[in-house]
Amino acid sequence: MKIALGGDHRGFDAIARVAERLRSEGHEVATLGPHTREPSDYPDASWAVAQAVATGAAQMGVLIDGTGLGTSIAANKVRGIRAALVHDEITAEMSRTHNDANVICLSADLLGMALIFKIIDSCLKTPFSDGRHNRRVRKIAAMEQGLDPSTIRE
Repeated sequence: MKIALGGDHRGFDAIARVAERLRSEGHEVATLGPHTREPSDYPDASWAVAQAVATGAAQMGVLIDGTGLGTSIAANKVRGIRAALVHDEITAEMSRTHNDANVICLSADLLGMALIFKIIDSCLKTPFSDGRHNRRVRKIAAMEQGLDPSTIRE
């Protein structure tokens, strides 16, 4: 799978470890920032990762910053992105089955590497369940276009 990876300086070490692990598992990984431990702005990498996913250059995005909050807010500004702030394996699975999340956002400060790896593994193996959730994802897409989601039926 093609995975776009990024975040900010607080996520730098976790990003490097995730990239190494994903590559060892056979994934194609594009690390889109930061490239040093120097202070960086999470919207820059969030934009790069979200654009990679939105344009099809990557199939999934992973963003890691201090809390995951900033990258989640920023990535969700890109049309077609459903970025989920994920805290554990359950929220990882639900973000995929119910929301068809295509970007996950993680906290480098709060999670620890073992849990980060478990979360990413869960996201990568969990498909979207479709069904009634498809309508909800279409409503989110309608909102991106400035439309009232209640107008979306079946």
